[in-house]
Amino acid sequence: MNLLLLEEADFISVDRVLLRDRRLKHMQEVHRSEVGDSLRVGRVGGQLGSAQLLRLEPREAELSVSFDRNPPAKLPLTLILALPRPKMLRRVFQTVATMGVPTIILVNSYRVEKSFWQTPFLQPTVIREQLILGLEQARDSVLPHVIIEKRFKPFVEDRLPAVVDGTLGLVGHPGDYPACPRAVDQPVTLAIGPEGGWIPYEVDLLREAGLNPVQLGERILRVETAVTALLSRLF
Repeated sequence: MNLLLLEEADFISVDRVLLRDRRLKHMQEVHRSEVGDSLRVGRVGGQLGSAQLLRLEPREAELSVSFDRNPPAKLPLTLILALPRPKMLRRVFQTVATMGVPTIILVNSYRVEKSFWQTPFLQPTVIREQLILGLEQARDSVLPHVIIEKRFKPFVEDRLPAVVDGTLGLVGHPGDYPACPRAVDQPVTLAIGPEGGWIPYEVDLLREAGLNPVQLGERILRVETAVTALLSRLF
């Protein structure tokens, strides 16, 4: 945890907070904080700043906080992601939050198993927990916006063209396609498929909506690896 992210419920006054959860445990066991120590903090959805530890007890810590700078800028990106396996989904949420993705659209695909949509990891509270972990790692305070689209064809035909408009539209897919561009200087809409890849019908629909297929080479990557590799190459 490189940043203590503070929720509105933590505040007992304008510049005082009380912590009693995993953040307290992290301060005690990892940071080994002591009264008087200075810590990096951020307000969820707001600015970053610093805190002074005023009181540290086994079950509670009180801090004085101040905020004086904005969080790091997000990537100019909308990420469209075929729903990964549940265990991988948690890691992907953390990864995209850490890397600064502002908007994630989870979509269905022919190769996405129906059971994946029943996972408790899609509950809003669980999604938020994983995004918070990613923000803490990156020292960011602004949560990505997560959109769930369970019907692939209506989303791609009816709503995706408006998302792609004014951006560089790309769909990551292995095959005889151009290499993914490097260090782009414009907003991007990027679609990444499931582990087995998009089926040809889906690639065709995505292309009609304005997304051009690109590839990273012959190796087939796990979804979480593909996300990191593509974003690093693009930005």
